[in-house]
Order: sequence, then C-alpha cells, then structure tokens
Amino acid sequence: MQTMTTAAKPVPDHMKGRDWLMTQDWSDKEIELALDTAAQLKGEFKSGVPTLHLAHKTAFLIFFDKSTRTRNSFEAGMTQLGGHAHFIDSETSQIAHGESPKDMGTILSTYGHGIMIRHDLVPGEGQAYMREVASHASIPVVNMQCDVDHPCQTLADLITIREEFGKDLKDLKIAVSWAYAPSYVKPMSVPQGLIMLMSRFGMNVTLAHPPEYTLMEDTVQIARDNAARSGGTFEITDNMEEAFDDADIVYPKSWGVESLFNNPEEAMRVAQQYRHWICDEEMMARAKERAIYMHCLPADRNYEVTDAVIDGPQSRVYPEAENRLHTAKALMALTM
Repeated sequence: MQTMTTAAKPVPDHMKGRDWLMTQDWSDKEIELALDTAAQLKGEFKSGVPTLHLAHKTAFLIFFDKSTRTRNSFEAGMTQLGGHAHFIDSETSQIAHGESPKDMGTILSTYGHGIMIRHDLVPGEGQAYMREVASHASIPVVNMQCDVDHPCQTLADLITIREEFGKDLKDLKIAVSWAYAPSYVKPMSVPQGLIMLMSRFGMNVTLAHPPEYTLMEDTVQIARDNAARSGGTFEITDNMEEAFDDADIVYPKSWGVESLFNNPEEAMRVAQQYRHWICDEEMMARAKERAIYMHCLPADRNYEVTDAVIDGPQSRVYPEAENRLHTAKALMALTM
C-alpha cells in the first residue's frame, strides 16, 4: 500500500534577496511574516513533512566566534530545507590573512545563494563588516550575531513569548537585566536586540544594569522610539529587583562594558562588584506568579542564574533554543 506524503505549504517569495542585518531593517509586517513562517516550518517539522524549499542551494556560514545553537540551527536548518551549509572559520580561512569583506561578498555570491555571518565580540566591527559584505554581495546576507544586534536570537525569543502568551503582547512587562558571570566578557547584542524588538510590540520593557553597563546609545534610542510608536513603555533602572517586580518575562544575562572589551582583566574586576546580580528563587518571586524565565544560553549556572530557576517550572530556555532552528529556517527560506 502506497502512503501519501503531505506537501509542505509554500513559503512566500517576495522577500527573496533581502538581507537580515537588524530586526529594525524589516517592517512590522515583515517581522510578522518571519514569525508565521517559523511557526509553519516548526509544525511541519514536528509532523514529519519535508520542507525542501531550498533544494540544492548553498549557504556560507562565516564565524568569527564560537557557537553551539547558532551554527547547528543554521546547518540543520539548511539540511532540512534541502540545501547544504558550508562552515567557514575566520581563523582558518584567508580572512585571517586580511581577505576583504568586498572579496568575500563578491566571490561567495558566485558560489552559492546566501551568506550568514557571526561577528560579535568587538564593539564597532561586526555590524559594519556585515554591511560591507552585503554592499558587494548579490545574494542575501544574514546576521547570525554582531556587536549591535542578535536578530536570530531575538526573533526566536519573540516566537517563544507568543507561544506562551499569545500574539497580543500589549502591556506585558519584560525585564531585560544584566547578571553577573565570571566566564568571559560577553557581547552586548542580545540585550540590545531585545530592547529594540520587544519595544515594537506594545510591551513594557524595563532594562536593568549597574551604572557601568550601559548599552549603545543608538539602540537605546531605537527602543525609546519603538515604544512610543507601539504604545508600550521603555524604562531604565540600576535596580534588578525593581525590574523584576510584576514582570511577565525575565531575561537576566551578562554583558560587557563597551569601553573595556579590550581590557578583560579590568572588565572582570568591575563585574566582581555586582556578584549579587543573580536570578534566584527570591528574585523570581518578585515577578508575576506565571512569569517565565528566558536566556539565550549558555548560562553561567549559579552565577547568572541558580539551577533551581533555570531547571525549574518557569524556565523556557529549551523551547527557546528549539525555536532557534525554526526561525533560522524561516529567514533562509524567505530570503534565499
């Protein structure tokens, strides 16, 4: 007896060729399309429906930093879409010898169908590098994380929040907070990306950090402007407890001092002053009873967050990580 395979729903093609460099570059309607496409692809994946929207196509994944979720979500995602992903390590390619963004964009455009870049550790470099590559490429360029924004992560965060609370996010409070971590000086792009994207959907966004840990002013201004347009609010405090009070979503994570990225010893000395900025059960009790805890991972366990919280019933870190796969697929399927 022959079994019938359900056909995947088509993906709209009017976004082909578009770059994904910051969420702010796409309209609200285009963000909604990306979210809907990710939800569609997720449902088809769970139902075992093949989604070969990019059959025989090639994506180049350029990494200037280590990765687990980002690399695997794009590599697995490209396979599930019927194509192939090439991993390019900046340290073992000619980028390390000074190959220019112009050459990378121009040449890889003749080899395949999409360029994905992660370049996040040095303030002032990543976003500029991606935009220069994109200016010379004839195929779409996707930001897998830069110094300014982590648009793939925050898109996955947004779909995770919608799965929990529904599409209407107006008046929900999200606390985006700094937290202490001793491992290394982490990029600023996740909190910056969060305040820029969540403020577009009518949410009440509270950013909390010690005085030294200010974010890039351009991203803060974008968040203010977005909140004003969407009917939400945007506030900044230097008090973690205040940020958590009556929050619906809490997102505490570490990031570095912008001026100290080239001085990690001093950066760690500054951070030591704020070891008490940790998300524990007492801190979670300040949020609403049904509040959820989120983190992009990896979390510095028992520094940024206690095991009791990250492994507890309010944690959504694993569904959040799972959604990285489907948002990556949506972005590639829409643009390539």
